[in-house]
Amino acid sequence: MNLDLSGKKALVCGSTQGIGKSSAIELASLGASVILLARNEADLKKISGELKGIGSHDYLVADFSKPEELRITINNYIKEKGPVHILVNNTGGPPGGPITEAKTEEFTRAFANHLICNHILAQAVLPGMKEEKYGRIVNIISTSVKQPLKGLGVSNTIRAAVANWSKTLSNEVAQYGITVNNVLPGATATGRLKSIIDSKAKKSGKSISEAESEMLKEIPAGRFADPSEIANAVAFLASPAAAYITGINVPVDGGRTSSL
Repeated sequence: MNLDLSGKKALVCGSTQGIGKSSAIELASLGASVILLARNEADLKKISGELKGIGSHDYLVADFSKPEELRITINNYIKEKGPVHILVNNTGGPPGGPITEAKTEEFTRAFANHLICNHILAQAVLPGMKEEKYGRIVNIISTSVKQPLKGLGVSNTIRAAVANWSKTLSNEVAQYGITVNNVLPGATATGRLKSIIDSKAKKSGKSISEAESEMLKEIPAGRFADPSEIANAVAFLASPAAAYITGINVPVDGGRTSSL
């Protein structure tokens, strides 16, 4: 099985922590030159330093709350440094809460941070992918795409929009050797999961350990995922081995999602 990414350039969003960081490390380990993208330059420099022993890497500072600045940043980079072969779209999820209590601006902000920024990045990298005859776009979303999660009203709504955008895009670019797929992480040991558990505990009046135990009972595997396990799926879909896989959702959730 060909997992070699030598000679490929990968842009990984949200790559200073959690799943994004693990994805960057895994892609680099397979030979890709990684471009880290996040808003904190100090963290980007730190992670970039951790990758230096593996290959030649770079970073971009961008804030997804400012889509037009992101557009300028990525277009200038590609104009100067050349095509990107792999795009990993990854953005922290919106705050939790019932959909009945969500403010309209929460939807518009999340829509911009997720779908609009994904679209800006995809439009920027697609011409180069077509020229190179190699392209992989992997969107890290959520299992809520298949089964909405309780207490995540805004996230459920926006994640579904991203999934449908992805499927539509996959059909339009498949003829150019470009694949577009979604990785759907389940409960993963990241800062995001900790905040969700803390919120559940606070609202229910239970301890953090009790709230955590309740979440674990929903997972057949009986544990939370390590970010590296999500990154493994991302790396496979980015590889030459996954050339005929496109337009799909891949849950990596220890069996939690009830639907097929």
